[in-house]
Amino acid sequence: MADFKNGMCIKFNNDIFQVVEFLHVKPGKGAAFVRTKLKSVSTGRVLENTFPSNAKIEEVRVERREYQYLYKEGDMFNFMNNETFEQIAIEEKLINNAPLLLEGMICSITFDANEERPMTCELPMTTIQEVTYTEPGLKGDTATNALKPCTVESGAKVMVPLFVNTGDKIKINTADNSYIERAK
Repeated sequence: MADFKNGMCIKFNNDIFQVVEFLHVKPGKGAAFVRTKLKSVSTGRVLENTFPSNAKIEEVRVERREYQYLYKEGDMFNFMNNETFEQIAIEEKLINNAPLLLEGMICSITFDANEERPMTCELPMTTIQEVTYTEPGLKGDTATNALKPCTVESGAKVMVPLFVNTGDKIKINTADNSYIERAK
């Protein structure tokens, strides 16, 4: 029986996939199988696949390490390990939501432990950034859930409520680039 676990990485179709969710199914007739949802580590694409219960899966050993974002050079982003001071450069496509990166931000980088190759870079769940530009809100313009675009200090565009002004600090969800609240 293939031992699937959420979060484990496997080699499948010449790519590395992370198991997002799985379900062991034992029908009344026929052999048992495992229904999975897999996310490609290289492209982020999610696919569903069914494995027979006796399938041989090749697990990929991965390690997560904390790195601090330093600077962007061309289309590469440079990070440093704060314990070893070793620096690595990562392509933008491996970083989830790269426009929200700020110098000094601590990110979690997942490595293929066998090849010491970075596979993904996750930003913290939230970031607090200053609004560098947004249209001023009009007095009395308090329609519920009305949003306007703004630019934050990292250069990313975020939709915010009408009461947010240039100079305010706001908390942003890095998973979907959404406004959470004004920061204290």
